[in-house]
Amino acid sequence: MAHGHESWIDPVDFTLDVGQPITADIRVGEAFKGSSYSYLPANFRLFEIAQGDTRVPVEGRLGDRPALQQAPLAEGLNVVLHVTRNYDLTYKTLEKFASFVRHKDAEWVLAAHAEAGYPNADFGEVYSRYTKSLIAVGNGAGADQNYGLLTEIVALANPYTDDMSAGLPVQVFYDGAVHGFTQIELFAKSPDDTVEITVHKTDEQGIAILPVVPGVTYMVDAVVLRLAIDPVAKENGAIWESLWANLTFAVPQ
Repeated sequence: MAHGHESWIDPVDFTLDVGQPITADIRVGEAFKGSSYSYLPANFRLFEIAQGDTRVPVEGRLGDRPALQQAPLAEGLNVVLHVTRNYDLTYKTLEKFASFVRHKDAEWVLAAHAEAGYPNADFGEVYSRYTKSLIAVGNGAGADQNYGLLTEIVALANPYTDDMSAGLPVQVFYDGAVHGFTQIELFAKSPDDTVEITVHKTDEQGIAILPVVPGVTYMVDAVVLRLAIDPVAKENGAIWESLWANLTFAVPQ
């Protein structure tokens, strides 16, 4: 999977009639444009459909594309969860890494990198993706919740049933705690496929109110940067680790 790009769950339809299956691609790219990936269990740690506290694994055949083709749990809000394995890459120079870090509002990483005397060339990073999608079946009733992903974006209101005129509140979590004062990118795709990107920041409780309007599809992205923890990744030269949280949903007309 390409690094420096968003990874997201891309349903064919965000609103389904009762009896319709959930069909969705796993994509990697930029600004809602990207390649789809097949159903390959070796590449994910978790792939589930959830509704409240009920969770079932996504089951498919090796190589299925779209990767998700399965009946929803029941009428109401269904939440798709997907967590990748670790991927790694090597930075040939510091400049590309620095550009990525600045884009994610994490300049402290560059200061820490220099202070520790880490190399400025040929150093590694490990990364993983934690994606969710909100899909309304029938009446779409229900609520998103924290499903315990290492990093996770939780919608604090239901975009299919609640009043969105004041925006959609979301809360970002990392390692079991709220992730305050962290950057969020909001991608808004209009019916004509134009995409507008805005940047927001969570408050001390990890909450941000995102401006949304009817008839638009949304992707929310937040990235955690930390020193690499996985011993295998460190042995392979990884110094830093990035954890990508993503949430997709639509606001109906």
